[in-house]
Amino acid sequence: MEKEASIPEPVKLSGSSLWLAAIMLALGNFVAVLDMTITNVAVPTIAGSLGISTSQGTWIITSYAVAEAVSVPLTGWLSQRFGSVRVFTTAMLMFGLTSLICGISTTFPALLLGRILQGLSGGPMMPLAQTLLMRIFPKEKIGAAMGLWAMTTLVAPVAGPILGGFLCEYYKWEYAFLINVPIAIACSIIVYPLLRSQETPIEKKSVDFIGLGLMVLWIAALQIMLDEGKDKDWFASEEIRNLAMVAIVGFFAFIIWELTEKNPIVDLRVFRHRGYVASVTTLVVAFGAFFGINVLNPLWLQGYMNYTSTWSGMATAWTGALAIFMAPLVGAFGDRFDPRKLVFIGVSWLGFIALVRSFGTTDMTYWNVAFPLFIMGVGMPLFFVPLSSMALRSVEPSEAESAAGLMAFLRTLAGAFATSTVTTIWDNKIKENYANLAGSVDATGELARNITASGGSKLDIASNYSQNLMPQAVMLATNETFMLLAVITFCAACMVFFVPKPSKDGGPVPMAH
Repeated sequence: MEKEASIPEPVKLSGSSLWLAAIMLALGNFVAVLDMTITNVAVPTIAGSLGISTSQGTWIITSYAVAEAVSVPLTGWLSQRFGSVRVFTTAMLMFGLTSLICGISTTFPALLLGRILQGLSGGPMMPLAQTLLMRIFPKEKIGAAMGLWAMTTLVAPVAGPILGGFLCEYYKWEYAFLINVPIAIACSIIVYPLLRSQETPIEKKSVDFIGLGLMVLWIAALQIMLDEGKDKDWFASEEIRNLAMVAIVGFFAFIIWELTEKNPIVDLRVFRHRGYVASVTTLVVAFGAFFGINVLNPLWLQGYMNYTSTWSGMATAWTGALAIFMAPLVGAFGDRFDPRKLVFIGVSWLGFIALVRSFGTTDMTYWNVAFPLFIMGVGMPLFFVPLSSMALRSVEPSEAESAAGLMAFLRTLAGAFATSTVTTIWDNKIKENYANLAGSVDATGELARNITASGGSKLDIASNYSQNLMPQAVMLATNETFMLLAVITFCAACMVFFVPKPSKDGGPVPMAH
């Protein structure tokens, strides 16, 4: 393993060059995160256009998620092998080209291939945008850099379904992909000359093919299991049981191999830092709860409150309104306070909003739904910005890319796990509440006998029950799920105090192992 010596000396950026580079990096992060959710509401339109079933169409989402989940943890190895700036700009350019492939696809296999390649190229962009922002900003302004990065990371998942729905409704589904092309190409052309002097040293490492194969195996099995589990009744399905077994065995084989391999494809040694482990654990649990709230709201609004996808998106979009303004403020002034206390306040605020939403009623107005989501935006940057910063300050500078990649991977996995778990719990609660209400409302069977006596059939009885009881069953299930998310979020808020207290000068978190 030898190091390349032809890396130019870093030249400090300032003024317009600094902010142009920062905006380009943030845009790169934004489009990569945006494409995780932009096709969520477009699947039926795309499926109809390509002549496939909606079930097949969901692979448009799954293929991107699996590919991205595989490539994100590779960020550290890729950066060491080719250089952070080269990897980011190449990934950005490839993201634009693969988005073009998706946009001009006329067959499902071509679109699926484009989405896989798009996910593989988009994965490294997220963690590298974060670490490059930290590298180009002076120490006293790193908080502002993290605020800019956090703003795009938090807003993009909310903006995705809204933008995707708008483009499908008023234009064509192809624009959900083509919109990335000019942004990605412009960013890659602008970023490389600006950041060439910030390139990291290169180490010519051998490729850990076994570790790579094991990682692809367990991540793909887990992601497909999470995506397909709900539709196949989870472990009642032999396919889901087999996927779970492959994921578990593959995961442990991957861990053992990577910890004993001389040049691992993923550097798991970053988990020796207590501050990193505690920060990432808090981030994963809090982000999973936040993602669960964002998943549950549109499902309830569109499925049972008669909201269109557009109006549901508009209600949910208020989540990012205050976050856009709060993230730069937290980034700029957050270092003046103990970041653990900011995280505790921010995560607790999310828990409080979830608690408020657990007392919903079937006659809630648009603003009854939207206003709690609006003020929830205050808490999002308070936990996201300091946690991300504490996690990366807990590791050695040479480990930053690996740490950022693993953090992004675990955050993505938390979102996928939260989506599957929340929707499953919600559906089960609806069935349970419906059965309980039906039993208590017509415990003697008198209502059923009256319907039958007036000439009604069993179908009429079921229809009467459904019409009167289902809205209440759904509302109860929604409230109960929000209450569960509130409890999880409050627990996550307390986890942050396992992070060692950062130094007063805003420097690295003490390297407790």
